[in-house]
Amino acid sequence: MRSQDFGKVAVLMGGRSAEREISLQSGSAVLTALQQKGVDAYSFDPAEQPMDTLLRQGFQRVYIALHGRYGEDGTVQGALELMGLPYTGSGVMASALAMDKWRTKLLWQATGINSPDWVVVNAQSDQDAIVEKLGLPLIVKPACEGSTIGLSKVDNKNDFLDAYQLAAKYDTVVLAEEFIEGTELTVAILGETPLPLVRIEVANGLYDYQAKYFSNDTCYFCPSGLPNVQEQAIQTQALQAHQILGCQGWGRVDLILSESGKSYFLETNTSPGMTSHSLVPMAAKVAGISFEDLVMQILAQSNVA
Repeated sequence: MRSQDFGKVAVLMGGRSAEREISLQSGSAVLTALQQKGVDAYSFDPAEQPMDTLLRQGFQRVYIALHGRYGEDGTVQGALELMGLPYTGSGVMASALAMDKWRTKLLWQATGINSPDWVVVNAQSDQDAIVEKLGLPLIVKPACEGSTIGLSKVDNKNDFLDAYQLAAKYDTVVLAEEFIEGTELTVAILGETPLPLVRIEVANGLYDYQAKYFSNDTCYFCPSGLPNVQEQAIQTQALQAHQILGCQGWGRVDLILSESGKSYFLETNTSPGMTSHSLVPMAAKVAGISFEDLVMQILAQSNVA
């Protein structure tokens, strides 16, 4: 499609989630790229104006650069479908499933996608039983947040309650998850094509919110340095994990490659970050796709509502 064929495009950014700050960064980068490509694009923050303003202002297509709740969880997707506006990324069901790490795990488990062992926990959970099942260290995190918000690594069972209380600030469903020692990897998906793997090395051993977005000590390697056969096998598994949830358009699948060489899939992101630290643009660049062309390809794959 030519730039003018997209019509008037709204870039949804900001929103009401705990990831608002990162969404504003992603949206600003996307907006600049679209405008540089000649698209008639404008910013739109659903936290500052009602969604039906999109119709009143004559928008014809939507690029979703929202992250987390009220943007990546199917709610905005449903509103856009009711308004008949095509939008980027996955649809309502896939967005809701991918946002919910508990139900993602249930579906992956049922279809043979390997993921770290877990239990759903609450403030009264038996810490001894959890440690016996999952071992130490373990991860405690809210089921429906992104960017590792509310996530803690628990090295001592006496710290479990504090970790639970932090996670519970963000969601009523909290998971305790087996900690897998190994290599952090991520697989960007563009259409039905997995892009080159990105390998991540973190200074403090935990790829948390600070390490993802603000640390200069986090190192990224793309190409990943893995043997080609192993990389291709992981790409194939990641695409399968992505598609089992019904995801389409684009996304990013995160996993840990254990020291024994086994892949443990963590989550699928249906609206990944597009900031200067973000991983999808990094993988696209190695695949020969510029940031501007990446944004245009994502827009071109937007749903026909």
